[in-house]
Amino acid sequence: MTNEYKNLIDKIPKEVLKTINQLENAGFEAFLVGGCVRDLILGNKPKDWDITTNAKPEEIIKLFEKTIYENDFGTVLVITEDVSDETLRQIEITPYRVEAKYSDLRHPDQIKFSDKLEEDLKRRDFTINAMAVDSKGHLTDIFEGLKDIYKRTLRTVGKPDDRFKEDALRMLRVVRFSVELSFTVSHETTESIVKNADLIKKISVERIRDEFIKIIMSPSPAVGITILQKFGLLRYIIPELEEGIGCEQLGEHIYDVWNHLLHAVQYTADKGMALEVRLAALFHDIGKPRSRRVVGERLTRDLAWSGRARLSTGEENRGPDKSLVTFLRHPSAKKYTFYGHEVVGARMTKKIMERLKFPRKDAELVEKLVRNHMFFSDPEKITLSAVRRTITKVGKENIWTLMSVREADRVGMRKKETPYRLRRYFAMIEEALRDPISFSQLKIDGNFMMQELGIKPGPRMGWILHALLEEVLDDPSKNNVEHLSALVKSLDMLPDDALRTLGERGKEKKEGLEEKEIGLLHKKHGVD
Repeated sequence: MTNEYKNLIDKIPKEVLKTINQLENAGFEAFLVGGCVRDLILGNKPKDWDITTNAKPEEIIKLFEKTIYENDFGTVLVITEDVSDETLRQIEITPYRVEAKYSDLRHPDQIKFSDKLEEDLKRRDFTINAMAVDSKGHLTDIFEGLKDIYKRTLRTVGKPDDRFKEDALRMLRVVRFSVELSFTVSHETTESIVKNADLIKKISVERIRDEFIKIIMSPSPAVGITILQKFGLLRYIIPELEEGIGCEQLGEHIYDVWNHLLHAVQYTADKGMALEVRLAALFHDIGKPRSRRVVGERLTRDLAWSGRARLSTGEENRGPDKSLVTFLRHPSAKKYTFYGHEVVGARMTKKIMERLKFPRKDAELVEKLVRNHMFFSDPEKITLSAVRRTITKVGKENIWTLMSVREADRVGMRKKETPYRLRRYFAMIEEALRDPISFSQLKIDGNFMMQELGIKPGPRMGWILHALLEEVLDDPSKNNVEHLSALVKSLDMLPDDALRTLGERGKEKKEGLEEKEIGLLHKKHGVD
């Protein structure tokens, strides 16, 4: 290893180095291997720590106090405690091994333990994951993974066809590593994936789903989806998305459905949004290709069956048939509608989420977001009641998630992120969600006043309630049954004129405070 990478040892947690040293002190070889070595070289923080050794599982178990060994691959999970923050860390220790034929393209038919590190590295997927580091900082790199890291290139260990026929999921891992690390894919690896894409059908949907989630949660999900499509993998995972390729929308949309969805999901990643928002953004218009209808054709005054057609471009064509065909092919000749696409899309989303075996709770939420993303949001024309109905449809806990999807939808049309109209709608949502200043805040109500205090229903009761509310707004500590009951009795002794004056003053106080609160909401969203 060059001096440039000697400092990798300083980046390895002490308990991980201690684990390697325990194996070495017992006479065994031990190396950090795989993704953690790659991440250390890239300057990233490893998520997992994997050690490979020539020790066998039973020999590993004897060396450590806390271990778990419940698999067929020889991997022993060692539980250590991080002395710096007293948290537990899990370290996987696996013997060198050689894997035989993969009949099901998923699991090796047979696993044999080996005494050579080189044999273990040969079985790994990509060169950047086939490097090993010992406790002294020596790097073993027989497949030039370091060179590929410099080049930021993904290349398989050995022949790509062999690696993908061993485990077809590796084709998805290529895409995932590409978008997570911003690496390109080597030409031979790309050709092999395109040729072997159909092998992905042999992989369990759960494993496919997990890799797909990692692609969606990467910094570049739009690139990931595009690569999946170019490699021929998307047709075996979510073929419904490909229906949007070339499906033009016209009107306010400058992209076809496919590119619109890619822009939308990329926006959610750029903003660091949650998985359900990213999925809803990716699927929100997935129903458009199946619901698209041509509703009209703008024929010019010059178009005549026996004459000539003059298009908006100024082009002139002779002959009736040729003129009509040329005109109808012109983008301005057609207008599309997508009525009900959110309903169609929600059904499609449900099937996709079920097919990929997402948890029911996640599937139901994404379906709900797709179904309701078309809410009418013009604050100049809608009422708070309409806003409350939207909130009811998705639930208070999901309303802001829906707003994130709507914002992604707008950006997918190359529009401003949060224009005035949308910010105004956000303020209306907060207004609808806030607890209004009302009589319900009082510890006593009209029924209590009638049954316990003998107050008759009518205008006087209303004036008294407004007066009580003013009292409580000025001093919340007075909002108790005993104090309010005594105040009711005193107020009921006043003549109508005096009581009305107090009641109207309380009403004005309530309305003034409500107006102030709403004003603060408007200022918060920049719509004051």
